[in-house]
Amino acid sequence: MTDEMQTSRSKVPEVTLIFWIIKIVATTLGETGGDAVSMGNSSHTAGTSGGLGYPIGTAIFAALFLVAVVFQIRARKFHPFLYWFTIIATTTVGTTLADLSTRDLGIGYAGGSALLFGLLMLSLLVWNLVMGSVSFRALNTSKAEMFYWLTIMFSQTLGTALGDWTADEDGGLGLGYGGAAIVFGVLLAVVAGLYLATKIPRTGLFWAAFILTRPLGAVVGDFLDKPHSKGGLEMSRYAASVALVIFIVAMILCFKQRPARQIH
Repeated sequence: MTDEMQTSRSKVPEVTLIFWIIKIVATTLGETGGDAVSMGNSSHTAGTSGGLGYPIGTAIFAALFLVAVVFQIRARKFHPFLYWFTIIATTTVGTTLADLSTRDLGIGYAGGSALLFGLLMLSLLVWNLVMGSVSFRALNTSKAEMFYWLTIMFSQTLGTALGDWTADEDGGLGLGYGGAAIVFGVLLAVVAGLYLATKIPRTGLFWAAFILTRPLGAVVGDFLDKPHSKGGLEMSRYAASVALVIFIVAMILCFKQRPARQIH
């Protein structure tokens, strides 16, 4: 095996139960952390006056995302902390970008979700046409990695919009945080069942699960920091974010993740 092949096989972790647990917690962190920057710490803050606002928040997290992706692509092997930092960067920018799309642009949850779904499908389509595969096991070049991270960013953004649309009573379906969590939890269970009981292509099931974990994390994050009057626990966004960071770090330290085996 050449050095190049050894390097490419070490860039992302194997998909296991620990992977999905960390992914859900990371997406929850993306919600609380993104809201803390754009809306402020307090769940009672009116509008975004307590924070930097969605445009500035999106710009900050987009810059962080780009820096993280550059380091991830330039890395010669799998670094768990770097990989999950990049995932968190995609989910924080996804949070503020989704809020910017659905609120500041005035197209609502349905319009924002449709726009972001279209961008996600376009990213997957172009990736497949250019590289011949959208599998995380085929990240053999920097170009493939760039498609991977762009697709993840769109999936995180779409997931935020879907979570808000499902849970919110103002302009959404009004299921509340508990109801929305049940919906996305059931959908994830269906995907898991299909994985265990069928021979449906694993790549499609991976992306379905990856997308669905984001709205689940979004509604859990909102449940943690939204006021009691809206069905939340009214936690400080900063405190919730710090607790989630500590949990993720502990999971990475306690459970060794192996690099995914690649298809060359």
